[in-house]
Amino acid sequence: MGRGRQKAKHTKVARELKYSSPDMNLSALERELGTTSNSAESEEFIDKWADYADDEFDGEAEENPEAS
Repeated sequence: MGRGRQKAKHTKVARELKYSSPDMNLSALERELGTTSNSAESEEFIDKWADYADDEFDGEAEENPEAS
């Protein structure tokens, strides 16, 4: 296929994508990603790095602002 035909085909596909509004199946996407909207785990934040955090320095800069 020549460059002119290839460019015309890409332009046609780009226009179709730009101006068409395909039906979106959100439930199928949700299943594919493996998440559920009713999951309590998704609503609750779990800090998996909390055990590695250095808690002794939390808020130290706020307590003594003149030390800087």
